[in-house]
Amino acid sequence: MGEKDIYRVGILGASGYTGADLVRLLCRHPNVEIVFVTADRKAGRPLAEVFPHLSRLKVPELISIDDIEWAGIEVDAVFCALPHATSQKVIKGMLHATHHSLLDEIIVEQPEDIADDIRGEVKVIDLSADFRLRDLDTYAEWYGKTHDAPELQAKAVYGLPELYREKIRGASLVACPGCYPTAALIALVPLLERRLIAPEDIIIDAKSGITGAGRSLKEQNLFAEVSEGMHAYGIASHRHAPEIEQELSVAAGQSLKVNFTPHIVPMNRGEYETIYVRLADGQTVDDLRATLSERYRDEPFVHVDQSGQVPASRFVRGSNDCILSVFEDRIPGRAIVIATIDNLVKGSSGQAIQNMNLMLGLPEATGLEQAPLFP
Repeated sequence: MGEKDIYRVGILGASGYTGADLVRLLCRHPNVEIVFVTADRKAGRPLAEVFPHLSRLKVPELISIDDIEWAGIEVDAVFCALPHATSQKVIKGMLHATHHSLLDEIIVEQPEDIADDIRGEVKVIDLSADFRLRDLDTYAEWYGKTHDAPELQAKAVYGLPELYREKIRGASLVACPGCYPTAALIALVPLLERRLIAPEDIIIDAKSGITGAGRSLKEQNLFAEVSEGMHAYGIASHRHAPEIEQELSVAAGQSLKVNFTPHIVPMNRGEYETIYVRLADGQTVDDLRATLSERYRDEPFVHVDQSGQVPASRFVRGSNDCILSVFEDRIPGRAIVIATIDNLVKGSSGQAIQNMNLMLGLPEATGLEQAPLFP
């Protein structure tokens, strides 16, 4: 159990879909009190006006980030659900304010000491892509700008608990994975670590609900544009590709690239990945299934299907669960791995809370025990 009974948390960027799910889940967390929520364009409005479905929850009025007096606020953890390329400056500014001249000196002269000095202070869980890519040149290539806080990037921990649980426990800054990488990495990392599949020729056919595109008004997200059909996007150029490759390369012990194509399908939430792999010499589909079952046997949220039933995205809707299933391909020597999650829960806000629990020393599943919503 953590050192406290109740931890004070804040949410930066609470007016989007991920922010709404953070509020929904945190309001039922027995060890959390939400002390501030921000939404610059909707500052000064009650959350109930922005999200009527949350109207009966006791949540502070929305404020602007500029209205927060960081030096005087008592907070244990902060969730950053801000747009990409925004979190870097905000988090850096927050740490400057809460640590005054000490952090200024550390950042300029001793970047290697940052983690030691901010440990025990505010924990930061970033839901954007700002701290996911360890290589700064790769970040600049894919996001079109240099990183604004390279000294903090060096200390950020990639927030996939199934891979980095112990590092997350001791972290002060965690970068939550993207929704597509979450499902792909849970499915593929154990198989690459055990050399059960070839690192070449991995094909990830991924599909997401429309909430994955965010809540801002965009013509391509209108009902008439997305209903009764589906389409691929970001072909050979989606920013989750280097994130997937970063972690799979670690697992494989060599640099690799994958064929990753995302699609938008006409559902509100959910994610479904059909992954095609080539078996290593002498390996079978049963070997893949057994390895995944062994790896995730004690995991609270990852479930490996043994029945041969094809999983559906509706089986995990509203939950922090991930379902995996493995099938033999009709092409000899190949296998098909299916992974499904809720993109807003395990793919975003739920995983962020899972990380917070680890960082604060709470039981990992606290506040995330809800069963999937069906139908």
